[in-house]
This record gives sequence, C-alpha cells and structure tokens, in this order.
Amino acid sequence: MAQLIPETKRSVPARHVAAVVLGNALEFYDFLTYSFFAVYIGRAFFPSSSPTASLLASLGAFGAGFVTRPIGGFVIGRMGDRAGRKPAMILSFSLMGVAIFGLALTPPREMIGIAAPILVVIFRMIQGFALGGEVGPTTAFLMESAPPERRGFYTSFQYWTQDLSVLVAGLVGFGLSSFLNDQQLQSFGWRIAFLVGATIVPFGLMMRRSLPETFYSHGDKKEHVPLRPYRWIALIGLILLASGTIGTYVSDYMTTYAISTLHMPANIAFSATVVIGLCGVTFDLLSGILSDRFGRKPTMLVPGILLLLAIIPSFYFINHYHTTASLLIATAVLYTLAALSTGPFLIWLTESLPAAIRSGGVAVVYAVSIALFGGSTQLIITWLIKVTRSPEAPAWYWAGAALVGIGAMLVSHESAPRKLAKKQDAPSAVRR
Repeated sequence: MAQLIPETKRSVPARHVAAVVLGNALEFYDFLTYSFFAVYIGRAFFPSSSPTASLLASLGAFGAGFVTRPIGGFVIGRMGDRAGRKPAMILSFSLMGVAIFGLALTPPREMIGIAAPILVVIFRMIQGFALGGEVGPTTAFLMESAPPERRGFYTSFQYWTQDLSVLVAGLVGFGLSSFLNDQQLQSFGWRIAFLVGATIVPFGLMMRRSLPETFYSHGDKKEHVPLRPYRWIALIGLILLASGTIGTYVSDYMTTYAISTLHMPANIAFSATVVIGLCGVTFDLLSGILSDRFGRKPTMLVPGILLLLAIIPSFYFINHYHTTASLLIATAVLYTLAALSTGPFLIWLTESLPAAIRSGGVAVVYAVSIALFGGSTQLIITWLIKVTRSPEAPAWYWAGAALVGIGAMLVSHESAPRKLAKKQDAPSAVRR
C-alpha cells in the first residue's frame, strides 16, 4: 500500500522525485530510440528496392506507437486520478518493459517473414499505450511534490527527462555508429541500443514500488469536478503542445535527415542528436526556473518568437554550407530556443487543472497532441522533401506550427503562483 503524504506536507524526498525522473527518462529513451535507428529498422523489417519507401514504412510503424497513446492516456491517466499516481506509473513502466524486450528480440523479416513487421507494429503500439499513460501521472506527481513557488522547476523535469533520454540515445547511437559499419548497425547494432534500456527496467520497477502517493482523495468519496470550465484550458493546451511537439519531432528527425537527405556519415548524424539532448538538458530546467520567477507567458513568448524567426534561416544555413559545423550550430540554436519556450507549456496546463482531474487531463491532452502531430511529423516532412525536392521543407512545416503556437501563448492566462500573488497584492498596495 502506498505511503500517503499528508496534504499539509508537500515535501517529497529527493530520492522519490529522482525515481520518477529516471523512470520517465527510461521510458522516453525506449520510445525515441526507434526514431533514431529508423533507417536501419526499416531495412531489417521493411526491406524495399527504394530506400525512401523502406524509410517511410519504418516511420509508419513508428507512427503506430502514437495511435495508442491517447488510449493509454485515457486509461492509465484516469487510473492516476482514481487509484493514485503510483499504481498508474508502475503499470505504464511495466508495459514499456514488455514492449522494449519484445522489439529488441524480434527476428528480422528474412527469418520469420511477414510476422516480423507485424510484431514490430504490435510492440510499438504497446509502447505508445504505456507512454501515453506515463506523462499524466508523472507530471502530476512532480507538481504535487513541489512547493507552490517552485512548481515550474519541479515540473520542468518532465521535459528534462525526455531530453536526457535523447542525449543518452544519441550517445549510444554515436558510439555504435563509430565502432560498427552500416551492415552491422542494420543486423544487430540497433538491437544493442534497445537492450541498453531494457536492462534497467527491473531496477526502475523496484524504485517506483517505493514511491509515496501525492494524490489526496477524500476517503471513498469521489470528488466530482465539472469538466466544462476546463475545456478552454484543454484546447489551448492542445494547441501549445501540438506546436511544441512538431518542433520536437522535427528536431528528433535530424539524425534521419542528416543520413537520408544530407547523406552525411552516421556518426555525424548522431552527433546532432547529442547536441539536441545537451541543449535540452541544459535549458529545460532553466526554463522552469525562469517561469517561476517571471511567469509562464513571458517565458513562452520571448524565446518562442525568436525561434520562429530562426527556423527558416537555420535550415538554409545547414543546406547552403552542408558541413558538420553548420548542422550542429543550427541544431543547437533551434533546440535551445525550443527548450526555453516549450517548457512552460506543460507546466501551465498541469497547474491550471484541479488535482482530481490533473493526471487524466494532462495525459489525454498531451497524448492527443502527440498522436496527431508527433506520429505524423516525420512522415509528413519525409513526404514533403520527396514531393517538393527541397531539403528545406521541414523548416516551413515547423515555422507554421511555431506561429500557431505563439497565437495560443497570447490568449493563455498567467498561472504562476508568484505572478498571481503579485496581482492580488496590487490593489491593496494602491489603497495604502
């Protein structure tokens, strides 16, 4: 039975926060590793005379993992509001463990025929279901573990863990591509990357079983929260997260983009992923700190506008100079601005929802935005590059998403406790 932290005591030991953070990072590592090795997975399970067709089929299987994310968000996210954050997190982590072992051990198509790609799609769908249910309970847990004035910092660990997983996946990919040739990466190299994450699953389960509970239900009485007042919040949150999701998955596509479009060596391509991870790990937490101090809206808007202005010139810079330096510099600029801007999106949504619907609400909104735009982004930009024959096509798609996101930022309300407290104190200060 979970230990219940009293409602008057919001302090959660750092080791428990670390358990959630590390478990979340592992789940995202397992899910995103597929994207980074999509070229090689496509050759193993979706062989074709056309490299582009093979890649599109592999990315289609990648997208299958997004189809089940809203279902996982609804089922496991609501479980977090009914049974508690802890059991929901344990379930999602267990399912991810099953899926990652299954993917890593599935034989190639040349050995078991059509069963191979079918198994890959099934395991991707299990991964999507698990990850769809992971974000809501973990984000709620992080926010409920925080003092009010540090909610942004604590909650920003959600995105920080995602970028930590990108960094680790990039380092693993860089290491494997430096020691293995192209055929070895296709034959078994990508499996090593998956198994690296799989070996940590048992330890992650033990850590999560020791967690306290942060959700405070009132005995057996169900707290009824009317959903109508929160529909506008959900809509704005959906648009914000969709905008950030497109940017994130365009960035995550840089490895595949460098290999298949720019025709760069694999180790150079994976170095772009390392840069993305480093920028995220460096600036995600800073974004949370800034949003606690200056508010969620300014922290979204300032770097968000700078990002919009930088996207198209950065892709032009990459393709005009076509060097390792141009790839890494442009990637660093874009993802630094993206990390600073998108961090407050999830913070804003989470603290705008009451505790009784927080886990499920965040899970569903996040999963729907990811399912619609995360699963389709890499397919769309691969198709756009092929149709337009322009390697700069991803920039236009990302810029359009960033522009829509800025519109949602402008109509959002301020939710940071420190900023709200100042607004409440202002009238009394004037009267004095």
